Amino acid sequence: MKVFEDYFSELQTDMVATCLEYVDNKADEIFIYCSYEPEMYVFDFFYKINGKIVHKHQLSEVAKGDSQHNQVYDISRERQKDALRIGNQNLKLIHNKCKEFNKEMPTEMKLYYNVKKNSLKGKYRYDLVYSIDDELLPDDIYDLWFEEVKENRP
Repeated sequence: MKVFEDYFSELQTDMVATCLEYVDNKADEIFIYCSYEPEMYVFDFFYKINGKIVHKHQLSEVAKGDSQHNQVYDISRERQKDALRIGNQNLKLIHNKCKEFNKEMPTEMKLYYNVKKNSLKGKYRYDLVYSIDDELLPDDIYDLWFEEVKENRP
């Protein structure tokens, strides 16, 4: 019989699979940002590819500078929307499982996936982050994390 942790892991793994598929399995690291604060779900992601930290819409820029791999990524708006929609669906499913198993839903999940090591790590918060602030939006938190990773990654 499945326990809560099984569902939680499966849904996070599906988020990683979605992000891996988006980048045709050609990333070194994947960073996934999930947020849930009353009635608002946010899912977004970025990558480390060829030593560079890039947003999902910047993949072609990384590919241009890499004549070795000459990778062409489909970063069309439709493809981005599909990936975000699937991630959001998974986030809602996590919330449903939290309710079903009487667990607290994280307000924030920062998932880090190392592709080569096939290793997934997560940081979870349970306090309100942006809904208690008149200035902050979920995108601001995501952007701050992106910049933080960019500055701290060799």
